[in-house]
Amino acid sequence: QVQLVESGGGSVQAGGSLRLSCEYSGSIFNINTLDWYRQVPGMQRELVANINTRDNTYVAASVKGRFTITRDNAKNTVYLQMNSLKPEDTGVYYCAAEFGLGYVDAWGQGTQVTVSG
Repeated sequence: QVQLVESGGGSVQAGGSLRLSCEYSGSIFNINTLDWYRQVPGMQRELVANINTRDNTYVAASVKGRFTITRDNAKNTVYLQMNSLKPEDTGVYYCAAEFGLGYVDAWGQGTQVTVSG
């Protein structure tokens, strides 16, 4: 099993920045890809960005140029740096882990991001 714990959410004015962190533990050798999803009430959970074991990254078009995903293997932590935040970035952000079979195998508890203005 893999455990994921997010931190770093909060409230910020439009144009501001936040950095989300997700520390992973447990059977981390199984992890192929680490994802950041977000969910707005009434909407489907949306993949925002991910990074795999080769450090190949994907960033959704809606956040490209504003969000960056990185990982620190020494700290077992994946980060989502969010700049130039917009009100539509508001939502609960979830960290997730994939074992390489094409679906999410573990979820974090989520962290709220609220962008006002």
